[in-house]
Amino acid sequence: MMMSMRDAFGEAMAELGKTNPKILALTADLGPSVRLSAFKEAFPDRYFNVGVAEANMISVAAGLALEGFIPFCTSFAVFLPGRCFDQVRVSVCQNKANVKLIGSHSGLSNSGDGATAQSVEDIALMQALPEMTVICPADGLETKKAVKAMAENFGPIYLRISRAETEVVTKENDPFEICKVNILRPGKKVTLIACGAMVPLVLSAAPEIDGEVINLSTIKPLDRETILKSVKKTGRVITVEEHSVYGGMGSAVAEFLAQEYPVPMKIIGIQDVFGQSARNYEQLLDKYGLTEENIIRNFNNFG
Repeated sequence: MMMSMRDAFGEAMAELGKTNPKILALTADLGPSVRLSAFKEAFPDRYFNVGVAEANMISVAAGLALEGFIPFCTSFAVFLPGRCFDQVRVSVCQNKANVKLIGSHSGLSNSGDGATAQSVEDIALMQALPEMTVICPADGLETKKAVKAMAENFGPIYLRISRAETEVVTKENDPFEICKVNILRPGKKVTLIACGAMVPLVLSAAPEIDGEVINLSTIKPLDRETILKSVKKTGRVITVEEHSVYGGMGSAVAEFLAQEYPVPMKIIGIQDVFGQSARNYEQLLDKYGLTEENIIRNFNNFG
């Protein structure tokens, strides 16, 4: 089954709005793109379109949060956090404000609009901020669970979701807890750690290389116990992300393992370049090496 994470986000927001009157939706003129139309129709007095003014949106949200509301700020991941980093840093994180940030159309999934609309550095920006939690769900089902968990957990949280329709690889009854991750497939020869839309890709590659697959849905803080237990069993690690290899999920895992349990490791991601436009999303994944074949090739290169 295929499902869009942004569709799942919109559904989750509409459901949350019915049960919690403190939930607010803010957008920088991208409401339909991030699927907030249903929320807007049902709760017009709790929906705010600030226009193309991402920095102002964050400042408004911080003030609302300090008055007891739970604002969800939405935009494309290239704009949030890209255009409002200072406001996120000062107004949200330094105040420990209960603001939820949604970066949609992440990675290369906004394929047709090219490099200026593709986020390859947002995880790096967000996980560097004190007080910030960073979540990157594997599919639409997990996105809905993540949104509801965000509303229940106090403090700044960044949710990274894809524009593309992606394969659903989690189950309705799978648990979701911020800071805890799930092993989707057991294996013995290598630990494969992925986040977001790369999780289905890694699951496809895993059988050929006997890989144990970790869905790293929370990037910050890391579930160190689960990662360490798997790595001690397999002795090798490959991380796969739709983000720059600098400062992303792979970097976070490498920083942890370098200090706690050094093992041979490869980081698969976007190699210090920006994206570009393409007719379809799959063309870009192939160009940047985010493929099943490249995962297997990297495993074989361990020697």
